[in-house]
Amino acid sequence: MKFATRRSTGRDGELLIVARDLTRAVSAHDIAPTLLDALERWDAIAPQLAARYEALNAGLADRAFDFDPCDCAAPLPRSPQWLDASAFLNHGRLMERAFNTEPIPDFDTIPVMYQGASDDFLGATDDVLLPDEAHGIDFEGEFGVITGAVPMGVDAREAIRHVRLIVQLNDWSLRALGPREMKTGFGFLQAKPSTSFAPVALTPDELGHDWRDGRVNLRLDVEWNGEPFGHPSGSEMNFDFGTLIAHAAKTRRLTPGTILGSGTVSNADRAVGSACIAERRVIEILEHGSPVTSFMQFGDRVRMVARTDEAETPFGVIDQTVQRMR
Repeated sequence: MKFATRRSTGRDGELLIVARDLTRAVSAHDIAPTLLDALERWDAIAPQLAARYEALNAGLADRAFDFDPCDCAAPLPRSPQWLDASAFLNHGRLMERAFNTEPIPDFDTIPVMYQGASDDFLGATDDVLLPDEAHGIDFEGEFGVITGAVPMGVDAREAIRHVRLIVQLNDWSLRALGPREMKTGFGFLQAKPSTSFAPVALTPDELGHDWRDGRVNLRLDVEWNGEPFGHPSGSEMNFDFGTLIAHAAKTRRLTPGTILGSGTVSNADRAVGSACIAERRVIEILEHGSPVTSFMQFGDRVRMVARTDEAETPFGVIDQTVQRMR
């Protein structure tokens, strides 16, 4: 199944079911008014949602309409919890060099994860309003999962069964603010503005063979101001999503609607490019002695889309412009 959230008078929007090819949609409001409500009652209402999804794909759904991502907020405009990891070790090691920090203990065996703000996610075409270019504006292309209820102490093999939906996201960063916040030992706050999401969240079965081993095995194409920037694959994720969920739930329960991010998609092969500017800058330092690429300026545009080998775009597209805070 595929879902989106249409903006409405309520903060959590209106739940839509979206056709497999992303061309049509139908409201699911009578089944579940919002995606968060659907996640909280998933086992009870999933059959009804699935029946309407099949009717939509067959052209038989009443009151179906053309799907417009510009009408949509993030699939979950806000969630109970947003946790982001650094599950691609290639990226993490490069970032240690970027921030000139000591190697993280047990980095290869224990996932690194922080708790971000979950009260104000951005839709795929929303302008990104920020206060100052000097903060080092950077994009970070990622994949993520949304869970159902997860018990404390779950192991990684069982944890993957609690994935309800998969998402594509852009976890914005302000690089000039990050080093100080990391050195405090308390984690990110100002360095992490609101995260953006592709318009469509989907159940794991929608990806077929591209969802395996707890990973999204898709290429993530990133463009900056219309120019290709990178196309790394999610297949090189060192810690799979089951491991990330188990790590997060080691000492607490996770409630339905918890989102876990993969961290920046990153591959060892530098020829595929990067999914964030900071990674490219570190590579430039390693190869040329100093960074060449600057961070984003107001008016810059970033576009991200995950593609299958058949060139399908299952999540839709993130296409945003950075603007000065008004």
